[in-house]
Amino acid sequence: MNTINATRTSATKFNTKYMVELALMVAVILVMSLTPLGYIRTPGLSITLLTVPVAVGAIILGPVGGLICGLAFGLTSFYQCFVGGAMGTVLLGINPFGTFVTTVVTRTLEGFLTGLIFKGLHSIKGVKKFSYYIASLCCPLLNTLLFMSSLVLFFYNTDYVQAFVTALGAKNPLIFVVLFVGVQGLIEAGICFIVASVVSRALYAALKLNQN
Repeated sequence: MNTINATRTSATKFNTKYMVELALMVAVILVMSLTPLGYIRTPGLSITLLTVPVAVGAIILGPVGGLICGLAFGLTSFYQCFVGGAMGTVLLGINPFGTFVTTVVTRTLEGFLTGLIFKGLHSIKGVKKFSYYIASLCCPLLNTLLFMSSLVLFFYNTDYVQAFVTALGAKNPLIFVVLFVGVQGLIEAGICFIVASVVSRALYAALKLNQN
């Protein structure tokens, strides 16, 4: 009986601690979204650094934590469509459902998949030490891949996106994605890779030590 009670107490403490850590990561995402670091606006896509806390959350809190962090990221992105994000406002006016999928659903999947990737790689002995770096790079890459795939699916044939296609001289959707993302995608991926990998590795070790 004492063993059962001890197990329940331990599980309760773990759940409480997990919820506190998750709440802190979501709070970081929400605060960042309200500062210039969250969304750096450009005429086309906004440069976002919110993939960093999403990646960190997915790594230290697992796939479910990553999903929730990704959802928080997506909801802040959808909110930007209502408060003056140039591209988001236009897309919302064209297709609200498509805009929701593009901004929210894709980011939710991004966080969840990043968590799965880290969990899978971290369980492989020879790859374990690299799992932080790979997952931290996968997060912004997934963000770009999923977001742009949804953008092309819902909006490629609209006059708004076709104006970008013409301006960039893109002959097909794939070339459009590459040209449209351009240097911005590299900046996001580079920053997330460096910052998220260092922060997540340090936090993961600290949290694991604290559990012991």
